[in-house]
Amino acid sequence: MMKQFVTAAFLAISLLPAAAQDAGEIARVQAGQSCPGCNLFQADLAYLDLENVDVSGARLRQSDMQLSTFDGWNLSGTNLSVANLFGTRFTRSNFTNANLQRAILVGTYFGSSSLKGSDLTGANISGADLSIAEGLSQHQLDKACGDNSTMLPKELTVPAC
Repeated sequence: MMKQFVTAAFLAISLLPAAAQDAGEIARVQAGQSCPGCNLFQADLAYLDLENVDVSGARLRQSDMQLSTFDGWNLSGTNLSVANLFGTRFTRSNFTNANLQRAILVGTYFGSSSLKGSDLTGANISGADLSIAEGLSQHQLDKACGDNSTMLPKELTVPAC
């Protein structure tokens, strides 16, 4: 009886639509258009210079956003877990309640960006500049790691990687 239940459950799950990326939605963002709530899983957004794009609540898990400039972006509630944001510039961007678990934030600039409530568990912020980021707490940083070149607001520290 249990074996039949497990088999039926597996078949039911396998028939559900996959949560794969949406190429059309990725193309919209690559062109600088907003796409809140979109499925941008594993999107290639590397080496771009785009301002004021709203991807709030989007799925950007495992995306490559390295060496880009994304000033004024709304990333609130966005899933950026395991994303590569190496050397990316975010000025005046909103990461409120964003999931940045295990993200690569090495050398990333967060000038005047809000990180209030964002989850930095396992994120590598080595060499990142969070010196004027807003809403950053010691509790968030205790779950991340960095190095001696990580720039933080006064009174805040980050464990070494």
